[in-house]
Amino acid sequence: MFDFFFSGIFGLISFTISLALYFLPSIIALANHRRNTLAIFLLNLLLGWTFIGWVVALVWSVKK
Repeated sequence: MFDFFFSGIFGLISFTISLALYFLPSIIALANHRRNTLAIFLLNLLLGWTFIGWVVALVWSVKK
């Protein structure tokens, strides 16, 4: 009975952490009040599934 509950909670926590890591460049850009936050978010959303797109978005979000 408790196996289903804990697996559901663990799945939800894992999904939330994965989503936060995927959108980490967008979160950083939003926290730093970047001018191109929307562009960084769109790059992260559309090309973040490729590792290169995610790294480009991350570098863009932390660049001064």
